[in-house]
Amino acid sequence: MKFCPKCEIRLKKTDSGLKCTKCNYVEGGNIESTKQILEEQEVSEFNVLEENEGSETLPTIKIDCEKCGHDEAVWWMLQTRSADEPTTQFYRCSKCNHTWRNYA
Repeated sequence: MKFCPKCEIRLKKTDSGLKCTKCNYVEGGNIESTKQILEEQEVSEFNVLEENEGSETLPTIKIDCEKCGHDEAVWWMLQTRSADEPTTQFYRCSKCNHTWRNYA
C-alpha cells in the first residue's frame, strides 16, 4: 500500500499506475496524458449546447449581452461543481450567440 507524498491519502490503482484521488498525483504513469485529458474535459464542459441547439425550447430572460449589448438571451442551468455547491447558470445571446456563465 502506497500513500500520496503531497496529501497522504492512499493511492488507487489505475491503468497508468497509482493515482491520488484528491490532488491527482500520479506515480509510475504518464503525467502529460492525464493533464491533457483534464484540459479537454474543461473545454468541453462549456460547450454543452451547440450554437443553435435548443434556442427554440429554452426559456428567455432579459439580460444585457456582454459582447453586443442585446437585451435578450436564452438560459439553462447545470451542476458543474460538487453537489454542495450551487448550479452554474449559462446564458446565450439571442442575437450574436455569445455564451457566458454565472456561478450564482
